[in-house]
Amino acid sequence: MLFKGITGNVLILGLVSFLTDLSSEMIYPLLPVFLTTVLGAGPAFLGVIEGVAESTASLLKLVSGIVSDRVRDRKKLVLSGYGISSLARPLVAAATGPLGVLVVRFADRVGKGIRTSPRDALIADSVDPAVRGKAYGFHRSMDHAGAIVGPLVATALLATVVTDLRTVFWLSAIPGVLSVLLIIFKLKEVGARRGMGNGGFLRLFPRGRLGSYILILFLFTLGNSSDAFLLLQAGRLGVSPVMIPLLWAYFHVVKMLFNMPFGALSDRIGRRVMIVSGWGIYALTYLGFAFATSQAHVWLLFTLYGLFYGLTEGTEKAFLADMAPANERGSAFGWYNFSIGIGALPASIIFGLVWQKAGPAAAFGFGAGLALLAALLLLLLVKPVGIGEKETV
Repeated sequence: MLFKGITGNVLILGLVSFLTDLSSEMIYPLLPVFLTTVLGAGPAFLGVIEGVAESTASLLKLVSGIVSDRVRDRKKLVLSGYGISSLARPLVAAATGPLGVLVVRFADRVGKGIRTSPRDALIADSVDPAVRGKAYGFHRSMDHAGAIVGPLVATALLATVVTDLRTVFWLSAIPGVLSVLLIIFKLKEVGARRGMGNGGFLRLFPRGRLGSYILILFLFTLGNSSDAFLLLQAGRLGVSPVMIPLLWAYFHVVKMLFNMPFGALSDRIGRRVMIVSGWGIYALTYLGFAFATSQAHVWLLFTLYGLFYGLTEGTEKAFLADMAPANERGSAFGWYNFSIGIGALPASIIFGLVWQKAGPAAAFGFGAGLALLAALLLLLLVKPVGIGEKETV
């Protein structure tokens, strides 16, 4: 059966992510226009907002993961994180200047930083190890579904009953509030874990294959630049500005459709082979962007790029949960999310510099090369985890 093994907690967290992304994506595609045309900010300030917001979220993902191993109720952290974001996000409608948007965006990312690692650990706590890949794939599929529906809702509102952006922002509160109510009334704590997290508050970086896996993920992330560069290349290859949003929506549809089936497949054939395959397709995609010459190539490459996400998004988290001891899963997810978040900033800076100095083909080739190197290191340094294997690092 399609949803066999998807427990109540996983279903609720999937719905919560759907509603939260729906709310978020009603706002953020419109935010650059709101900042520049309504509030008079420049592109540089938009970069400041995103840099501050994402750096904050990355650090808090580490801290909240560690804390979640030292408390008996991950649900409270999950509720706090979603609650802060859902309350703060619509307040962008009340902003009278760029600084107000910075404060709101900062608060929203604080909420994301608090909730992400405890939520990922709670998903692992809530399902049988034999269906972890399917569970994480389902969760990511619901997240992408919200990212598809949100802009469509905002567009429909602006085309029919709403006359200004601020009203759309206020209305985004509705799905956010619904997500918080689902957590309060439907999400359940799994119960006491086998012991509590050990070590000091800032636990040392994970040892053994778990630590190797996180370092390899960081290396891969250094070659995984912002998707804005892919959209920039799409424009250079002739995709019109009118078609860019449609291309982006199509990309999210592909990710949504592939995540759960490939997550479930990883439960049967193993996680490592799926991740290596996904990173190989990523390298192929980036090489394709380096040599693409037409719009048709762009649509094909975005299909492959969505396939990469389907192969890896849920599977990477399931592989981490397979290796992490149950009483240290929050910390493991904290380091996982922190390493990816911290790696994302230099990744885009490096990619942009290589593009500027040597051209787009060299930049995309650099990203492909790091992906292949990461795949090779994963094969050499991180042995696969059997379904019945004892959780240990």
